[in-house]
Amino acid sequence: MTQTLSSEHIFELSGLSCPACASKIEETINKAEKYEAVLNFATRKIVLRVAHGISHSDVLKFLQETVQRIEPGVKILSECCLFEASNTVQETNEEKAIKRASIALYSALMFFILALLVPSAYTAVKFFLFFAAYILSGYGCLKRAVTNIFKGEMFDECFLMSIATIGAFVIGEYAEGAAVMIFYGLGEKLQERTADYSRKSIKSLIELRPAYANLQIDGKLIETTPEKVQIGETIIIKPGEKVPLDSLVTEGFTSLDVSALSGESLPKSVKTGDEILSGSVNTGGLIQAKTLRLWNDSAAAKILEMAENAALNKAKTEKFITRFARYYTPAVVSIALLLAFIPPLILPQASLSTWLYRALVFLVASCPCALLISVPLAFFAGVGLASKRGILARGGNHLETLAETQTVLFDKTGTLTDGSFKITKIFPENGKSEEELLKLAALAETGSNHPIALSVLKASKQEKLPEGLSWEEKPGMGIIAKNSDESIIIAAGNTTLMKFCEVSSMPSETQATSVYIAKNGKLAGRIEFSQSIRPEALEAIEKLKKLGVKRIAMLTGDNKAEAQKTAQALGINEVYAELLPGDKVKTIEELKKTAKGKVIFAGDGINDAPALAASDIGFAMGTGTDIAMEAADIVVMSDNLLKLPEAITIGKRTKRTATLNIIITFTVKLIVLALGAAGLTKMWAAVFADVGTTIITALNSALLLKNSN
Repeated sequence: MTQTLSSEHIFELSGLSCPACASKIEETINKAEKYEAVLNFATRKIVLRVAHGISHSDVLKFLQETVQRIEPGVKILSECCLFEASNTVQETNEEKAIKRASIALYSALMFFILALLVPSAYTAVKFFLFFAAYILSGYGCLKRAVTNIFKGEMFDECFLMSIATIGAFVIGEYAEGAAVMIFYGLGEKLQERTADYSRKSIKSLIELRPAYANLQIDGKLIETTPEKVQIGETIIIKPGEKVPLDSLVTEGFTSLDVSALSGESLPKSVKTGDEILSGSVNTGGLIQAKTLRLWNDSAAAKILEMAENAALNKAKTEKFITRFARYYTPAVVSIALLLAFIPPLILPQASLSTWLYRALVFLVASCPCALLISVPLAFFAGVGLASKRGILARGGNHLETLAETQTVLFDKTGTLTDGSFKITKIFPENGKSEEELLKLAALAETGSNHPIALSVLKASKQEKLPEGLSWEEKPGMGIIAKNSDESIIIAAGNTTLMKFCEVSSMPSETQATSVYIAKNGKLAGRIEFSQSIRPEALEAIEKLKKLGVKRIAMLTGDNKAEAQKTAQALGINEVYAELLPGDKVKTIEELKKTAKGKVIFAGDGINDAPALAASDIGFAMGTGTDIAMEAADIVVMSDNLLKLPEAITIGKRTKRTATLNIIITFTVKLIVLALGAAGLTKMWAAVFADVGTTIITALNSALLLKNSN
């Protein structure tokens, strides 16, 4: 595609029950100029990316024409977010259609049972009852097969099923022809219900979306949508209500249920001054809060956005199966034709009807549905499981990569350590007092959100900042504050920043974590800090080793002595210290060249964003910066390093489930295909090879979610 895709449209395809047809719709759209599609059968959602200048009405018209050509019974619901509720009227129409199809199927089953009870002497009556059962159960499938033939669309499940069952009637196998179509219909219903289990599990994320916010204006409460609330406005959260926006508690105390965000079952206590995240539920008393972010930037919105995008990023295994099915079906149809007509021509006493029946069994067993649904459902369930555990993966492809991880690289501050710093010593220089040094440091650090800056601001008693100050952050070095005429320049950072600012009296190197402060090119002093290792860090590293991670290293901008001290306490043998953001990227790229398996980088700060993007998997702590979260492939919504080995475990379970689904599907199909070709099985077994394996693999995928606790 030569055009730049500039807009995105999301629709729901109501009534889409055929994975082969879903694959064909996606493939057809991707062949069209100016369009690109990603269709997720599990969610029934399609995302269309289109070239500049194509209107919404043209997009909808194009989609309708494409879908009606391939799958006429499918309805296109209005453009929506992947997890928004569908149009009620259209859902009702679909429910009516499902009800009518169910009545027809159960009526067919009744006619079939009656036909079995009729004595053999009444041949015409038996034929009529079997034929009625066949038409009632297979009308939709037959109609679609005929329609697709005229449109040049063949080799789908309905075409194969129609040819096989009509052939059964032609050779006098009335009971088997009717039974196969009924069994196929019953299997389709069970298959859809099984797939719905996985679909609903991740759609439950919609519960994160708060319906309203209680906005307080001039002492009055106004109920409005979260999207209309601005930053800095006051909201009230009553007991039992969802927190509508990320906010700061200004009055009251309560407990919050944060399980939907972080997967943690224990309630979180909050009080005045604590930050609360949207999507959590107030389980205690009434609280008042001031909003910190707009809805689109809130925690709940980001979870919903990542969850919907995850359904669209397909794993390599999933893409392979889709490509394989494209050639598989025409190939087995060709083999079936050869099986039907070659043996009667070359083998003595070979009956055409016998080999035709074998070919029909072969055709039924070859339906591609089980292949096309088994792998996507596994990765869909894996994404759902991860979401339930507070681990947000941007796609099934990232879960697959997690399963192949053998190298894990950690940032230090805020990742292996708890991110909070405590001032241990203050060393004033050139006549400055400790209080003066702290005030100078606070003037500079006001422009930074680094944990060290926060600890300086907390310790400083600076009440009012001079007007006209501006700040410039130097990544990996520190920060510089200037007033409007640059008569005052304060630098706070490491020795590299001091050299950059050409400080006249250069500070001596120290092994402790320190910030140096200079004013107008003259050293004012040094502040020394200490930080604590996360209590769960050692356990997390031990679990990573048990999961097969061969190489664990630390990449940090901190000094070598402090980095080695932390690494030694955690049993990390490989340390890269005093790295600027660009150095981290270069180090990761070098490590990837020699690494076996995939490379994870775990971090949380602004400086970690380039490294998160450079690794095979960027793993961001949910309490980190928005920039780090945007650059990451996996985000956890809790401040818990144990989520990293848990994410790898989920990735391995997901890939194992997908692999098992492939093995089950191919094994059953190959056995039944071989038995069918040899004349050792009936057509009902062939139906089981298609519908039965689909149900088994869908249930196997659902077990990922069922065993999530």
